[in-house]
Amino acid sequence: MYKIIAKDGRAKRGEFTTVHGTVQTPVFMNVGTAAAIKGAVSTEDLKVIGTQIELSNTYHLHVRPGDEVIKKMGGLHRFMNWDRPILTDSGGFQVFSLAKLRKIKEEGVSFNSHIDGRKIFMGPEESIQIQSNLGSTIAMAFDECPSSVAEKEYIKNSVDRTTRWLERCIKKMNELNALDDTVNKNQLLFGINQGGIYEDIRIEHARRIREFDLPGYAIGGLAVGEEHSEMYRVLDAVVPELPSDKPVYLMGVGTPENILEAVDRGVDFFDCVYPSRNGRHGHAYTSFGKINLLNARFETDDRPIEEGCGCPVCRNHSRAYIRHLLKAGEMLGMRFMVTHNLYFYNNLMTEIRQAIEEGRFSEYKKEKIKGFREGEQSL
Repeated sequence: MYKIIAKDGRAKRGEFTTVHGTVQTPVFMNVGTAAAIKGAVSTEDLKVIGTQIELSNTYHLHVRPGDEVIKKMGGLHRFMNWDRPILTDSGGFQVFSLAKLRKIKEEGVSFNSHIDGRKIFMGPEESIQIQSNLGSTIAMAFDECPSSVAEKEYIKNSVDRTTRWLERCIKKMNELNALDDTVNKNQLLFGINQGGIYEDIRIEHARRIREFDLPGYAIGGLAVGEEHSEMYRVLDAVVPELPSDKPVYLMGVGTPENILEAVDRGVDFFDCVYPSRNGRHGHAYTSFGKINLLNARFETDDRPIEEGCGCPVCRNHSRAYIRHLLKAGEMLGMRFMVTHNLYFYNNLMTEIRQAIEEGRFSEYKKEKIKGFREGEQSL
């Protein structure tokens, strides 16, 4: 299922084989929260820009259009016309970040929908049932994502409950995968490590969840306000405690520099809304830093977003034209920006994989980070 092809220091170059195809790692998962990339980028476009795996969200799809609807349509792959792997987030993070009023109990969490206010209950069994209805390739265990600045005692109790919830997720998935009408009987489950910025809690939790021998493990609850140095410190402590023969997924991270640093610490999977969200607001990622195309200096700039970029936008359109579209509020401008940014992230991962295979990742990382930090003035 997961095979390491090459290692360079702690950085791993691997392959993760699933029922929906093989993922080359390290990989960035393009985020399509509600079964679509925000910015009018289609699944056909995703293939053109080298997307290997798409990420959708359990909570959002449960609220709208409803996971039962998607199951009737043959599952999420058929619904959105995507035949490559899909990972579904458990909905846990959204429950804790979107719901203003919520009540956490051992059974699960009661809260109100952010769409229409209706009462919803979600626990491990409900989350896994929804993800089974969606038929994603990889389902995530239901967990609590406590604030990174919460009291240590609260985080410890929360992590203990998350472990108990993981056991219930495993049991429920085994039951559902054995049913005749299950959309994807080969659905995989990843467990999630939590513990805030407390290394001792993180390490203890990693040691507990690795005993379940799951297909993969995620590290959650980072990139939620703590300093980057704290995130890297936690990764240094936790990644060595997770099975080396299983993929490690760092949830919700991040910037290109974050990704390079995390790969250097043994992380395989990433996702983040930055490339699409920032793109819709006029910010383009390049090898020489992030640029804001809304700036007046690009008004008559006939160069592509990044010279030498192989994305369909840079091959055909100028900064000046894209800036005009953005200023005019034309959807095409946002589509171009998101397409370029996702291509940039996907291509960054291709370069990372190649650098690890060639045993030059450390040198590559230094060069890329230097370019991100120093190159913007050349644009």
